[in-house]
Amino acid sequence: MQPKRIAVIGAGLMGHGIAQAFAGAGLAVSIHDADPARRSGVPGRIRELEQLGADPAAADRVTPADTLAAAVAGADVVIEAVPEDLELKKRVFAEIEAAAPPDALLASNTSVIPITQIMAGLAHRRRTMGTHWWNPPHQIPLVEVVQAEDTGDAEIAAMMALLAGIGKKPVHVRRDVPGFIGNRLQHAMWREAIALVQAGVCDVATVDEVVKESFGRRLSVLGPLENADLVGTDLTLMVHRYLLHDLDRTPGPQPLLEELVAAGRLGMKTGGGFRDWTEAEAQAVRTRLADHLLRFDVHDT
Repeated sequence: MQPKRIAVIGAGLMGHGIAQAFAGAGLAVSIHDADPARRSGVPGRIRELEQLGADPAAADRVTPADTLAAAVAGADVVIEAVPEDLELKKRVFAEIEAAAPPDALLASNTSVIPITQIMAGLAHRRRTMGTHWWNPPHQIPLVEVVQAEDTGDAEIAAMMALLAGIGKKPVHVRRDVPGFIGNRLQHAMWREAIALVQAGVCDVATVDEVVKESFGRRLSVLGPLENADLVGTDLTLMVHRYLLHDLDRTPGPQPLLEELVAAGRLGMKTGGGFRDWTEAEAQAVRTRLADHLLRFDVHDT
């Protein structure tokens, strides 16, 4: 199969960026969102990505659709990017299965929910899978392609080939576990980071400084298991024998995180989370991230 038409369901933070990634590679994309304002604003938001290194002509290949059925009609691949709500995703996929061509690949962009749970009610699950993109989708190369219990090998191979063909770096997640690979690693670190602050070991700024100015500098060129081999598995084992029993094992979210959310401190969008943020400070972080990712894009080309 050589997919020519992509449908994206959900035009929020991730959806419009996923649409741009396909359209920037020359594919026709239809996109639907239940919010009419968000739906109609997609072309303009994609054009804004020009400032972040994206192809501005991609917007001309993206067509907002008034209904989900219209978006998926004739699609070779359908990618769902609605909010992280299991019941919502299940309802959306029931609609997609009813309206999409019978041979279309169906994928969820969930970052944490097992794909098998999302697709449980569908009649034809061999063609279903996860494609976990990372924010911002047009700049982060990795996409985790998640094989659920009923996903076919040929369907996984077709999705991997499609993503590689548009310049992404797909990886095959062979077991459908919550959080897949990247978010399990990322949130394990976040849990320990919050626990260190909660226990009074250091303040918030120190946690971020330690990561950014030490092992964080290596991560883009040296993965954790490469690093373990670099220093030696014997040293790694010694460290683990001393350290692992002392790492945080809280079975749920730390009280500090629960308290922040209960107090309405939701991060940059509310002016405060783990630390206080002015709009200028928050924008400076976004700009710094965009510039950093753009340098990767330039280096790759």
